[in-house]
Amino acid sequence: MKRIFIAIFIAICFSSCQEEVVLDLNTLEPIPVIEAIWTNVPNFNQVTITTSREYYDDSPNEVIEDAQVSVRNLQTGRSANFIYNEQLKKYLPSNNQIGQIGQEYELSVIIKDKAYVSKGVLLAPPILDSITYEFKDQRVFRDEGYYITLFGDIPFDKDNYYRLRVVKNDTLLNRRSDYLLFDDTFGTQILNRGFELGGFTFAAGDRVRLELFRLNKNAYDYLSQLVSLLFNDGGLFSPPPQNPVSNIFPLEHDGNVLGYFMVSPYIGASVLIEEED
Repeated sequence: MKRIFIAIFIAICFSSCQEEVVLDLNTLEPIPVIEAIWTNVPNFNQVTITTSREYYDDSPNEVIEDAQVSVRNLQTGRSANFIYNEQLKKYLPSNNQIGQIGQEYELSVIIKDKAYVSKGVLLAPPILDSITYEFKDQRVFRDEGYYITLFGDIPFDKDNYYRLRVVKNDTLLNRRSDYLLFDDTFGTQILNRGFELGGFTFAAGDRVRLELFRLNKNAYDYLSQLVSLLFNDGGLFSPPPQNPVSNIFPLEHDGNVLGYFMVSPYIGASVLIEEED
């Protein structure tokens, strides 16, 4: 009993001494944040450019609307110029231009005479064969509902870096736990065996679209660091939060830039969850 009393007393002392601490952080000049996507389908190709904010600033990001944006095919020399869309707050390629499998591309963004560049290869896509789903009862660490399994093949012996996005009833699932990133650390048989989306449950009537991207390593590393940052709770044992390392670089000038350039093929597959008999 004495030990229990001491433990409770110590807990009360610590809880009574807790207070919120606001760190006095250095003030930095805003820097560009560029998020660029270039694929072999027109609907995904876009560039968003904003400016960074202070850590405690909860105001909306400032959008940069007057940049010069292009993506150039380094094999053919042809460029796709982007035009700012006021309604979407994004830069979109003119004439719905798209990338070609096997070609290397260079992003160029010019903001007030300062250029930022990045490169990436549009790799060949893996193979998606089929999608199945099965209703499973609730168990420990598993909710009741329909679970989806994806089948296919990864025939490549290198550059195996992937992101799988899940769209449920036209809504992209974009919480921190919804980022599905995987590589070939444990082999390339993940799709052959059947890749179950264990963290996602669905109900009868849900329409689900799966979007698979094959990334260059620098884009994959960026997203992996982003996920780690999203799961950083700022606790005593968490590392100090820091921005993911960008794969975009200043060209012939000093300065910093945030964001990433993702060059990837796109594969999409949809399924309607129908109630099992």
